[in-house]
Amino acid sequence: MTAAPVPDADLAARFVADAVPLLDALGRGARRLTRCEADAEDLLQDNLLHAYQGFGSFQQGTNLNAWLFRILHNRWVSRHRHRASRPPEVPLEVIAAGGHEKSTARRSAEVELLDLMADGDVEAAFGELSEGARTALFYVEVQGYTYAETAGLMGVPMGTVMSRVSRGRRQLRVALAHRDSA
Repeated sequence: MTAAPVPDADLAARFVADAVPLLDALGRGARRLTRCEADAEDLLQDNLLHAYQGFGSFQQGTNLNAWLFRILHNRWVSRHRHRASRPPEVPLEVIAAGGHEKSTARRSAEVELLDLMADGDVEAAFGELSEGARTALFYVEVQGYTYAETAGLMGVPMGTVMSRVSRGRRQLRVALAHRDSA
């Protein structure tokens, strides 16, 4: 015997009753993934929309929390891939002026120092790094990606990216220490 389809009003009421208590935890998860309040709100809204659309297929008695967090993570990955596949956006005024837009974000001391050094020294030191550290440093320091974005691009956990960047910075400091006395 097959179950009768659940009317939309009952489904909506059940979704609200079950999902609302989990909103705070989902919001924290979205902020952890995006590291930006506005992006987290967008991700949470997108997550709830997709979860509601698929709620009819959710099996009662299974873990709703895990189901919602899996949707949240999958939506975040999809958004990240979509953004990564798009070319960078530059205002028309910048293109017309022939200049480059200056970032208002503070740059690390390592990046400032690398800008001052001769390219040959930096390239040699950068070439001595392990492949993982070199790739992670390139994405984080040169391209300006966050650790989370870099983890997605490299297909490794965010903690791995953080340790590779830290190890790479340390190796660069040692390799370029002779420049400190010059």
